[in-house]
Amino acid sequence: MLTAMRSVLVRVALLTAVFLSVISVISTTVSAQNLPPYSPVTDARLRNLDSDSWLLYRGSYDSHGYSALDQIDTSNVANLKPVWSFSTGLREGHQAPPIVNNGYMYVSTPQNHVLALNAVTGDLLWRYVRYLPDDLQQFHPTNRGVALYGDYAYLATVDAFLVALDALTGEVVWEVAVEDYYNGYYMTMAPLIVDGVVMVGVSGGELGIRGFVAAFDASTGEELWKTYTIPAPGEPGSESWPGDTWQTGGVPVWITGSYDPDLNLTYWGTGNGGPWMGDTRPGDNLYSTSVIALDPKTGALKNHHQYHWNDSWDWDEVSAPLLIDYEREGDTVKGLVHPGRNGYLWFLERSADKISFVDAKPYVYQDVFTSIDPITGRPEYDMTKKPGTGYEASFCPSLWGGKDWPPAAFDPNSRLLFIPANENVCSTMVGEEIEYSPGRAYMGRGTSDDGGFFVREGADHIGELQAWNVDTGERAWTKTFESHNWGPILATAGDLVFMGGTNDRKFRAFDSKSGEILWEYPTNSGVIGVPVTFTVSGKQYVAVQSGWGVDAQREQNLINMTRGSNTYVPQGGVVWVFALP
Repeated sequence: MLTAMRSVLVRVALLTAVFLSVISVISTTVSAQNLPPYSPVTDARLRNLDSDSWLLYRGSYDSHGYSALDQIDTSNVANLKPVWSFSTGLREGHQAPPIVNNGYMYVSTPQNHVLALNAVTGDLLWRYVRYLPDDLQQFHPTNRGVALYGDYAYLATVDAFLVALDALTGEVVWEVAVEDYYNGYYMTMAPLIVDGVVMVGVSGGELGIRGFVAAFDASTGEELWKTYTIPAPGEPGSESWPGDTWQTGGVPVWITGSYDPDLNLTYWGTGNGGPWMGDTRPGDNLYSTSVIALDPKTGALKNHHQYHWNDSWDWDEVSAPLLIDYEREGDTVKGLVHPGRNGYLWFLERSADKISFVDAKPYVYQDVFTSIDPITGRPEYDMTKKPGTGYEASFCPSLWGGKDWPPAAFDPNSRLLFIPANENVCSTMVGEEIEYSPGRAYMGRGTSDDGGFFVREGADHIGELQAWNVDTGERAWTKTFESHNWGPILATAGDLVFMGGTNDRKFRAFDSKSGEILWEYPTNSGVIGVPVTFTVSGKQYVAVQSGWGVDAQREQNLINMTRGSNTYVPQGGVVWVFALP
């Protein structure tokens, strides 16, 4: 029955895509006439990026979120003006970066629409609309971007499909089921593509899934490998999961990984175990709340580092580490740098056969860790701060952490790492008994009237933009905001940092050396999209999606409840593109 229903849904989606593609071909003929011929995205282009395009989720395989463009700089950014905008017609969290290939822009939205736009004029080239099942649960109604390869654009969907679209027409070339949404699997991440291998990870840690990263052939959609983040009995690390807890233990992978071409390894952050209370699954629970290194050709798990064990705080560590080579005691370390949701800034060392701990320190107030082993990096806990089944505990930072999914950025010239942080917010949680049911919530977290959220007494702000020198390991400066901060970061060679993220709807440019605000623009909604920059015909543009929702909105609701405030942030997605006059 389920298989029959699924095949009907697939046929409907395919027929709809074909119908829409007819309309798309007409609009492409009109709107793309001032664009050059489409340039296929090759492995060479992905490895040796030019600054004119923005081809990857974070701009480059190392996840730096940095552009060498400097036409817009500290001397003229105050003159930045919007040159066009485009309404998506959708609500909820618009978090994807506009992906740009020589003037062709691709933007994904909540509900799995993909817009192809002329990056200079904002004219719509085509629009892909995915018709989603009526019984689909969307815990996080969003999408974090498409990937480009060859002549295709790739989308990971919330009903757990991977779709390849013709980049010029929007027609569906192929689609393949990655998993069954009925069992709680969904996807929100931008795919990562290396040497013709399309890699995606799954969401659904709140729904009793067993997380994994899977890979598919870019041309055909054939599945090449699947690597689970929870080992089965007999596999290395399986002893850290008691009984059959490994089958429904969560550990999702829902943010795009990084890639080191020299080591030929991809690096992925993993989420917390399930249910949320660690006493339901005693043990370290490998490979939860970790960074794992996977071979992109085979999926073999080569090495890992666990940031914290037996998570009971919902501190997903899914943000991919930034591949940064930094200095320590006169030596250069081939590093992995990760501002953790657990509130610590982690400096690791990567090599072909291991990930080594170097050092870590809190970048926001954290009251759970009592110490960190200087050799292994394993933290020890204040157990009064660790909630359990029937046991209430309060802890800082909150369950959203010092930094949730919004990515940090790194400027290789100034050596500064920029972190979108939230300070002074904490949570109270208590566990409750829970039974597994396919596709249903499997968190085991009790609720309270105030949502279990509070602001530290005497706090005068929540949001921060922090800058850290990666070679000294010291903070360089901090800019504070009364609002919480959910803003992904873009750094540029113009000594600028771009970020939105606050509840006043503003998109801002900062002096990267001091944190001074040099420019700001009030958009239609809160900006939780990933900003990018690119050039067309020698002119530099900055683009971002505005569209508040998901956890930024949920946290705002709790802040209103806690403080007795009534801050309202309008929803509605708009693509904004800015340039100098």
